[in-house]
Amino acid sequence: MTIDQAGVPEARPGPAFPEHEARVDALRRQLTGISGEATVRLAKRTSNLFRSRAATRHPGLDVSGFSHVLRVDPRTRTADVEGMVTYEQLVDATLPHGLMPLVVPQLKTITLGGAVTGLGIESSSFRNGMPHESVLELEILTGDGRIVVATPDNEHRDLFHGFPNSYGTLGYALRLRILLEPVKPYVALRHVRYHDRETFFHALGEVCESGEQDFVDGTVFGPDELYLTLGTFTDTAPSTSDYTWLNIYYRSIQRRGTDHLTVRDYLWRWDTDWFWCSRAFGVQHRLPRLLLGRRLLRSSVYWKLVALDRRFKVAERLLKLRRLPPEETIVQDIEVPLARAAEFLEFFEREIPISPVWICPLKQRPGGVRWPLYELDPAELYVNFGFWSSVPLEPGERDGVHNRMIEAEVTRLGGHKSLYSDSFYAEDEFWRLYNGETYAGLKRTYDPGGRLLGLYEKCVRRR
Repeated sequence: MTIDQAGVPEARPGPAFPEHEARVDALRRQLTGISGEATVRLAKRTSNLFRSRAATRHPGLDVSGFSHVLRVDPRTRTADVEGMVTYEQLVDATLPHGLMPLVVPQLKTITLGGAVTGLGIESSSFRNGMPHESVLELEILTGDGRIVVATPDNEHRDLFHGFPNSYGTLGYALRLRILLEPVKPYVALRHVRYHDRETFFHALGEVCESGEQDFVDGTVFGPDELYLTLGTFTDTAPSTSDYTWLNIYYRSIQRRGTDHLTVRDYLWRWDTDWFWCSRAFGVQHRLPRLLLGRRLLRSSVYWKLVALDRRFKVAERLLKLRRLPPEETIVQDIEVPLARAAEFLEFFEREIPISPVWICPLKQRPGGVRWPLYELDPAELYVNFGFWSSVPLEPGERDGVHNRMIEAEVTRLGGHKSLYSDSFYAEDEFWRLYNGETYAGLKRTYDPGGRLLGLYEKCVRRR
């Protein structure tokens, strides 16, 4: 591996993977067997998308076999990974080599292919950007049935750069080569409390600018209770905390000024309680945690409960039985420039009664690379806000009113919104925000027959 003048690693041909190639050939035969007129979807057992979706009879491509870590190369600090590999699998493969992906999204079942086509973020994002920024090479099954290898500088570079935020509407990642970075055995944490928005975000900017931390994120419990959590790698720890069973990580933020975790437990600190959303299932009390044990306290189990609720409308029925107003689900990640972050939080606390809120700083990696479907100003530090809950609807309010209010405010402040959950944009507004002209050109080149859904159909119309 070599580094170009902009500091971006240059892709170089890697080894062949015969078993992977056999899986690719089988997938190609599977696609050939589907009528050329049919819209195609991935057939997956799990998903980390929160978008509701209309029932469909579209044929599905079975990609469940693409779940192998093909190679970890400690010398070049790279890994070749199939698209359906979860980050839990990937971390388990890289940590024995003293390495980790540059960005590890918070939940164990997020797949590498999903994070690259649908974006991802975590507490290393202020220095490493998003997961797609550490990709060196993509092998993609395109909408027109080709298998192409896309790199930053080959004939498919337009697809390489346009793949992030395309959500599988241009093609599916079958194999990815990614950069890794070295780790130490432990992460030392400091939870620093602030009492007002302006001071908090000023400190956040200074911490990210200093470059002294390996990880930075934050949690807002209320207008006068805001915490920055600063993490640094360390070779030793006086003791380590365990948040994989009886203890709850996010509560420790309020109770402890310092803490130490193993690097693996740090990467998955949010998974045990799905941040704080496990409280909706009643498992933040000690007795349920004792009974469930570590094996069942994890995001993959909560996803199954969510699927059951969607199917049988349990929460909706309970609200009716209790004669409570219907609720609007608000599950979003947005980011605005640091200079507008306090303004957004003031709006959010005034209009949307949800707490806590997760805070994560984000900056594009150096090198001036353009990612046209989700374009950030490379000179700007952004602040991501994650909020995941529901709010009551007042009489006469339509479902979506609060989500639409958030979308409008994010646009006003020069920010962006991830598309993994429900969106409510009008079509012309959507294409203005997500570079419809570039997307249309990519669609013509790689899916001219429209065998895959379009981005607006999938993310807003919920097809």
